Amino acid sequence: MYLPHEIEPKWQKKWMETGIYNASDTSKAQKSYILVEFPYPSGERLHVGHARSYCSIDAVARLKRMQGFNVMYPFGWDAFGLPAENYAIKTGIHPSITVAENIKKSKAQVISWGLSFDWDREINTTDPNYYKWTQWIFLQLYNAGLAYRDEIAVNWCPSCKTNLANEEVVAGKCERCGHVTKRRTQKQWLLKITAYSERLLNDLTAVDYRNDIKIQQINWIGRKEGVSIDYPVIDSDEVLKCFTTRPDTNFGASFIALAPEHRLAKLISDVDHKVEVKKYIEISIKKSELERQEGKIKTGVFTGRYVLNRLNNEKLPIYIADYVLHSVGTSAIVGVPAHDIRDFEFANKFKLNAKRVVLEKGNTDLNNVTNTDEVYEGEGTIVNSGFLNDLDSEQGLQVVIDFLEKNGFGKRSTTYHLRDWVFSRQHYWGEPIPVVYCEKCGIVTIPEKDLPVVLPYLENYKPSETGESPLSKAEDWLYVKCPNCEGKARRETDTMPNWAGSSWYFLRYIDPNNDNTFADFNKLQKWMPIDWYNGGMEHTTLHLLYSRFWYKFLFDKKLVPNIEPYAKRTSHGVVLGPNGKKMSKSKGNVINPDDIVLSYGADSLRLYLMFSGPFELNVSWSNEAIMGVRRFLNRVWDISTKVIESGRITSADDILRLINVGIKRSEEDILGTKFNTYVSGLMEIVNFLIENESKVGIDAIKLLVLILAPGAPHISEEMWSLLGEEYSVHRSKWPKYDINYDLATDFNIVVQVDGKFKGTISCTNSEVGDEVTLVKKILFALNMREKYNVSEENRRIIVKNKLINFITR
Repeated sequence: MYLPHEIEPKWQKKWMETGIYNASDTSKAQKSYILVEFPYPSGERLHVGHARSYCSIDAVARLKRMQGFNVMYPFGWDAFGLPAENYAIKTGIHPSITVAENIKKSKAQVISWGLSFDWDREINTTDPNYYKWTQWIFLQLYNAGLAYRDEIAVNWCPSCKTNLANEEVVAGKCERCGHVTKRRTQKQWLLKITAYSERLLNDLTAVDYRNDIKIQQINWIGRKEGVSIDYPVIDSDEVLKCFTTRPDTNFGASFIALAPEHRLAKLISDVDHKVEVKKYIEISIKKSELERQEGKIKTGVFTGRYVLNRLNNEKLPIYIADYVLHSVGTSAIVGVPAHDIRDFEFANKFKLNAKRVVLEKGNTDLNNVTNTDEVYEGEGTIVNSGFLNDLDSEQGLQVVIDFLEKNGFGKRSTTYHLRDWVFSRQHYWGEPIPVVYCEKCGIVTIPEKDLPVVLPYLENYKPSETGESPLSKAEDWLYVKCPNCEGKARRETDTMPNWAGSSWYFLRYIDPNNDNTFADFNKLQKWMPIDWYNGGMEHTTLHLLYSRFWYKFLFDKKLVPNIEPYAKRTSHGVVLGPNGKKMSKSKGNVINPDDIVLSYGADSLRLYLMFSGPFELNVSWSNEAIMGVRRFLNRVWDISTKVIESGRITSADDILRLINVGIKRSEEDILGTKFNTYVSGLMEIVNFLIENESKVGIDAIKLLVLILAPGAPHISEEMWSLLGEEYSVHRSKWPKYDINYDLATDFNIVVQVDGKFKGTISCTNSEVGDEVTLVKKILFALNMREKYNVSEENRRIIVKNKLINFITR
């Protein structure tokens, strides 16, 4: 009888004691560094979303080991930052206590799922021996001019009470708590990630990222090619620079608009408009970017000043407008109302002209645009534009850029959506930033010998409403001697974001106990880059981008061996509740993986999460399906034990032929992240074995156990032991697909669905003579159920020894 609650703890204990999953730094076998994103220990338990990613990628790691690779599959804890601090505030227990307790509970969970992590490499970002090197990397960035302090408009989350990087604001809301963010001006530490914009973009061609992941990064970096046009401010020495990708429409410009945060916004207005402009700016910068972008009614204020459009020597009024974002382009736009809907809405409110300068095909109207339906944003024939008249937009674009550059009115330019990374947080639970402020010397970095700057224990660690860090209250820690002059100095009280420790953690796994450097270069050469990295899509423009930036910087310092940290990146979908909604306690639809392990066993949880649907898509939890997976494992146990007890050694050819196909398909499905079809394939094999039990020998059961092992490691280890094989199945060789089975076949059968070709399959004389066997083999080998929704129930047309056509209509 299959008893997972007896089998699973036994093997988990033995695996830990024998360290069979530990990677070797000295092995000559080909390395395979496989990684899943380490979790925030910010709640009482890990959830089924963690389990889906970890268990599925664990199957990859297990397969790779069986294929002879020296696999490193490490794990740790991303324990600093807002998630852990918010949980501590919610429970009223200090984060140093909650984090330790949650790590202990989460580790027990992960072990109970049968994950093959190398626990000798475990890391914790709150360990001073770890964050010493996070601080050290920050100092290298500072010394290279890539970490700096500036007073800027930042995103403020009123709920989390901290500033956020642009990447942490999604649709105007905090990505952590979902609260609408505000804008405020504050001195901040920033990292100059923009210095790496071009490389972050171009080097995506050197990696194997799933296409949607790559596109997200490309769009976030947001490279645009165009021209930066200089507009002299009349009666002033100032020049406003406006970036545009459509200078061919510039004869239709009717105004200039500056973002409220533009460096000249507070300075440019004339005396009559100063008070109104000041008031408008104060109101605007408090709005979130979402409020500014979604505003149905455009707002703005005239400054009383003008610029000169040197293309046609017309004066353009200068406005401050909140729909112009500081994070886009040069924070200043040239408004062309006839050819941009937002510019038209603004111009319409302030009664500015909307001169038509591009005609779409079939339009001959040269008059001004008077309503939104007439606004045309596409390309066409240029009109009302002097020397550009009658050219098409593409030709006009090059002509006008050449003209602007020749006359010194502008130059070709490239802009990026990416902005420098707002790095400091006004929170307690994070890595202290290793600098002090000296009355005499200014900003002074902490010497390397004095690292780490240890986070002090604070009883009151709650964030303030003012934005001042709780560390400003730690007076015994706060005031120190300046490392330069030994005069009075004050420590930086902002801390690093939770993305700091995760920007390099994958390097520390390689050498977790090194006290002299963050990781030995020879070991880095052996293991980097990571061969396969899986994580959530929500981290594509956060952690994934930040860590690529840090790694490239370390490469420039000759501290890591290659230009990209991750050779391959995949992402998994979310596990939704049984009602198809996001899991939450308030909705009563949370599935606790511990309860599933208790009721059905870890192997059932693992196989169910793999079987639940395509890995990259969201799936809804199904209690019926988890019971079905458990019944499948019962059948595996029953057929295996019956055959072992029978003593039959050799299986019939059709049995071995089917499992041979299963070997190839299982390997391809696991490595192709088709985990659902991997499991369904196993189910089809087991069903066939049960139906043909008298023809099944121990040789087939051994092969079945080997291909089941990556997905269901506990039952596979137990069956391997019952078969009398040497411990462990997970260090055994993956069976080889035997092409001779195909070469020895008698017929190649063409397979169709509704008359359309879907493939061919090789069959023996006995197989084509038995329609039931033939259909089962075809359904399995070509994965017909999943791909084409075909089953044994479908009507079919058979041309003997040549063709089978399944009818679905």
